[in-house]
This record gives sequence, structure tokens and C-alpha cells, in this order.
Amino acid sequence: MNKKAIALISGGLDSLLAAKVVMGQGIEVLGVVFVMQFASRDVQVFREHVQDAAASAGIPVKFVDISKEFFEVLKAPRYGYGSNLNPCIDCRILMLGLAKKIMREEGAGFVITGEVLGERPMSQRKEALNMIAKRSSLEGYLLRPLSAKLFKETVPEEQGIIDRTKLLDITGRSRQRQLNLAGEYGLHRFFAPAGGCLLTDPIFARKLKDLMSKGSLTMDDAALLKYGRHFRLDDETKAVVGRNEKDNREMQVLKKEDDVMLRLKGAPGPYTLLRGKTSLENLEKAASLVVSHSRSKNMDGSAIEFWADEKDRKPLIAGPMARDEIERLRV
Repeated sequence: MNKKAIALISGGLDSLLAAKVVMGQGIEVLGVVFVMQFASRDVQVFREHVQDAAASAGIPVKFVDISKEFFEVLKAPRYGYGSNLNPCIDCRILMLGLAKKIMREEGAGFVITGEVLGERPMSQRKEALNMIAKRSSLEGYLLRPLSAKLFKETVPEEQGIIDRTKLLDITGRSRQRQLNLAGEYGLHRFFAPAGGCLLTDPIFARKLKDLMSKGSLTMDDAALLKYGRHFRLDDETKAVVGRNEKDNREMQVLKKEDDVMLRLKGAPGPYTLLRGKTSLENLEKAASLVVSHSRSKNMDGSAIEFWADEKDRKPLIAGPMARDEIERLRV
């Protein structure tokens, strides 16, 4: 077996420590960072943070976008969701299956993860961890250095590539042993525990459930969930109101050809993206949402401009929407 391993790197302390423990035994380690649109509200910032954390730990990494593969898993996870819409077990199986392919491509002998027995209630129970290894076809070739002594020996241990006595037996949710190890290895740059995945966020999950319930779960629609306040106008139509300049910019980038954009004419305020049926009734509701979320609300009506084509802007007059109606439409 080659003295080379593939390590799944998330930017969190556990994954960095797992790689460092194995590197300390003279094993060449290549870190793989799986990226998808749900990894963070700002995927580019996520990539930069992980790159920085890995570089500070001396771990070379490659980034692999798995958005399309994960999206199919999200629609119907075999092992269900966590507390919100996080299909943690299915996600792990997907990542490890892809890691196995990379292992073969890179001529590596085994895969490393930073999983700790008992640290997470759904995906890090012993029976779940054993099942994940089996389902990803990595049984015997999946090393979890931080809890390795609590599992049976892997192939690299049996073959003497890895010295089992230098592996760890960490268990449970306490982070103290990991923090002590971080000090020993000089690791200071890493994500806080449980940070990152948007699918664990109850507000984001609620918006995603709305999409799924209407049968309109596409990657374009899911990407839009990261931005703005969302309102369901009818089963086919949503209005998304920007909360700040970043939302306004991103919504313009994500606008599709048939979407309609609305904003106050000649005054600062939120952009609103209308996706679905652009009937007069829905245009008027979206325009009222623009006014309601603007700083200056003209009860007699404010001038709104709307367009599907930037070169063909049209006028509309709208007043603010009643508060109870806003809450009724809010996703």
C-alpha cells in the first residue's frame, strides 16, 4: 500500500487534526475540500477560509464542486434529514464515495476523516459510522485518526503503514482534547464547531421546504434562497425583497430571463425579484412589498419601475402592504 492518503478537509479543527496526526507518521496527505452551494452563504469566502486554514496547517488541498451530485441526494435522502433539512448521513456517503475515486486517481492507499465517535448525534454514532464506511465502499480503508482506537483496525494499520499506538481514542462532544492537540500542533486557524452548512439553519430550511413543497426545487431557485426576504404570492410565484446592497447585487446576478425586477424609481431602496407568474396582481403585490420595505413609505402611492429586460423599464404606482398581509405571505 502506498504511503499516501486522501483527507477530507472542512476547515474545522477535527479534519485538520486528523490530517496532522497521519502526516506525523510520515504519510503524504492530500486534502480534498468538497464544495457545494449549501456549504456557506458565501461559497467564495468559505473556499478562502478553508484554503487559509489548510495552508496554516501545512496541508495541500484541492477543491471539488459536488453541487449537482449533492442536489440529487437532497431531494430524497435514503437515511432522512437531521433536525432541519440536513441529510448528514447521505451527504457523508456521497463525499466518501467520491473520495474513493480520488484516492484511486491519486494513487493513494486510504482515506482520512476527522469524525469523532459520539460528537454528533445523527451521523457519528458507532453504528452510523460503520454503516457509512460500508455504504461508501471504503470499509477497511477509512481511517478516523481521532477515534481510531475505538474501532477495529483498518487495512493500513494491519499492514503497518499506520502505527495504531499513535492514533487516538477521542469520544463525545467535549472539545478539550482537540483544543489541547491544536496547541501542540500550532493550529490557530479553523472554523468554529457546527459552523457552515446552511441546511442546519432553521430559517434557510424553512425556505427550502417551501420550494420542495411546491415542486420547484431547482439549483437556480435554491441559490436564490441565500438572499433577501422571501414571500409566496401563489403556488407558482415568489417575490424576494433585498435586505441590503449585497442582496440587491446578487439578485441581479441570479435573475433569469423571465424574472421581473422591481425597485423604487429615482430613490434608494430594495430590489425585489419576482419569479413565476407575472400577472398584474402579482406585480402589484411585489410593488407593494418594495414600498413596505423602503425607508420612506408614501401612503398615497410611490413610483415603482419594473422590468424583465433592463432596456424596457415600465412604471407602476404602489402603496405599502398591510402588515398582516406581509406576514401571511412571508416564507
